[in-house]
Order: sequence, then structure tokens, then C-alpha cells
Amino acid sequence: MMSIIQILLLILDVVWFIMIAHIVMSWLINFNVLNLRQPLIAQIWDGLNRLLEPLYAPIRRVLPPMGGLDLAPLVALIAVYALRIILINNAPAFA
Repeated sequence: MMSIIQILLLILDVVWFIMIAHIVMSWLINFNVLNLRQPLIAQIWDGLNRLLEPLYAPIRRVLPPMGGLDLAPLVALIAVYALRIILINNAPAFA
């Protein structure tokens, strides 16, 4: 059973790093450091959006409109970290 928990923790870590990459890339695009007219940047951005939109969409439906501020990635990061904490704290129960 510990191996299943370790696999779930690994998946959560991968999701965490993909979300961090998406957040940093969005900042770089908004500050004109990265340009979406470059094909490689556009492909990476599109791929990250396609990966994370199913995670962000339900959160965006619940959150109230904030003007131009999207808090869905922050809420998702906190949720992923909370799931990680829950798995780690309850791991001895499955041993």
C-alpha cells in the first residue's frame, strides 16, 4: 500500500511542477519576456493550457470574478499541496 501512496505523491509532485511552470510562463508572457508568436513558445503554452484547464475550470466557476486577476492557479496549488499533506499524514494508517 505504501507504493500506491508514493506513486500518488509522485503524481502530485509532477502536477505541482507543471503548475509552477505554467504560472512562471504566464508571468513571462505578460511581461513580454516570452513572445507567443514564436512557434515553440506557443506550442508549450498551448500544451500547458490543455493540461491544466480541466483542473482550473471548476475552480474558476466557483471563484467570483476578480477583474483581471485569475486566482484559480493559486487555489489549485494550495489544493495539490493539501492533498500531499493529507496523503503523508495518513500514510501510516495504510501500512
